[in-house]
Amino acid sequence: MSLIKSISGIRGTIGGRPEENLTPLDALQFASAYGTWMQQKFPQKKLSVCIGRDARISGPMIQNIVQNTLNGLGIDVIDLGLSTTPSVEMAVTGLQADGGIILTASHNPKQWNALKLLNEKGEFLSALDGEKLLQIIKNNEFDYAKVDDLGKITKHNNGYIDEHIDKIFDLKEVDIAAIKKQKYTAVIDAINSTGGLAIPKLLDRLGVTSTCMFCDVSGNFEHNPEPLAKNLQAIMQKVKETGADIGIVVDPDVDRLALIDENGQMIGEEYTLAVVADYILSKNKGNTVSNLSSSRILKDISDKYGVKYAKAKTGEVNVVEKMRQTNAIIGGEGNGGVIFPKLHAGRDALLGIALVLSYMAKSQKKLSELKASYPQYFMSKNKMNITENFDIQKVISHFSDKYKQAEIDVQDGLRVDFDDAWVQIRTSNTEPIVRIYAEARSKKEADDLATEAMQSLKKLMS
Repeated sequence: MSLIKSISGIRGTIGGRPEENLTPLDALQFASAYGTWMQQKFPQKKLSVCIGRDARISGPMIQNIVQNTLNGLGIDVIDLGLSTTPSVEMAVTGLQADGGIILTASHNPKQWNALKLLNEKGEFLSALDGEKLLQIIKNNEFDYAKVDDLGKITKHNNGYIDEHIDKIFDLKEVDIAAIKKQKYTAVIDAINSTGGLAIPKLLDRLGVTSTCMFCDVSGNFEHNPEPLAKNLQAIMQKVKETGADIGIVVDPDVDRLALIDENGQMIGEEYTLAVVADYILSKNKGNTVSNLSSSRILKDISDKYGVKYAKAKTGEVNVVEKMRQTNAIIGGEGNGGVIFPKLHAGRDALLGIALVLSYMAKSQKKLSELKASYPQYFMSKNKMNITENFDIQKVISHFSDKYKQAEIDVQDGLRVDFDDAWVQIRTSNTEPIVRIYAEARSKKEADDLATEAMQSLKKLMS
């Protein structure tokens, strides 16, 4: 079974049977529920929704279904076409729409697609709103428009990418002049998705000379789109061959950023947020937030500047909520997701690129030198397939008893913190798997922690 319904949308593999995979019928049903939820939230209002997509092969098919379903409810659609997740988020408020839908399965392979749902602020739905939407589906509460009240589709020419970049350049933290002065060179891996449209535009306007790998926007992903070192050997080699100053890697919808240093070495997704946070906190003091699956490095940087650090449940909406609660000025997720609420409350790889280059230019440091200035941690990221009857509470109970002398956090599955290491076990929000993450001061210790946890999991699941 490869269909996952959640408060933030629906995700699954294309083809197969309804309710088991992401079929046209499932897309229609979820689009109907989303439109109905909007009408209940804004009664008597003529509504409009921004829709954009990454370059997945199934994108045009799913987009046509979703747009025409919303039109059938009497809702107008602003068709952004090929875009990025952060660009669509910003378009919702920039074009004064009442909501938005991004058609992307993020880091999942090309057979997957998803509907990621936004509210009128361009942010993912809250848990409460998501539950209302799921209830609409359960109760089949759809009421389609009569012929004279059907919605219409208006096309937007550039996916709101140009306007998005304009807003990034308006930030005082982005030092365009300093970047241009350095005459940087970069290599881009855009996984043949919409990063191939957006990142060259951004870099060109910053005066950065770029070589673009896998930028044909065909949706035929050249490698596994998860931005991990094992999937990025081609760009790592290309950076070394060309002598580039930086390698830039994004996932298919351009909300996660991974960086390759001038030596062709991946600095690690966890250090994307670290570099950006270090730069932002050097200019403005304020609190920070990352999720429970993220490195301790952000806490170390927060301690350096004397600001408060807080942990949130995994998921962008949870990080954003925690950031609001703590008045955080910078935060995100250790998967390369940077959230800078001064621009907008969403993960944004384009923003991350501009801030990293600004820090490099103003500090006169290479990327490898910036990473070397931080405490060094090593992560082991693993996953195991699970069945529908997987009992996470049984897992929490077992490991809580096993590690009762350590610090236990059950906000999001289970995280066990030791003096200089931690391990987390949680079910995925987007795939039928359980994730096992561990972090320590050496790769061996992190791998050993994760392996021990996985062995115990296998026994519990047998």
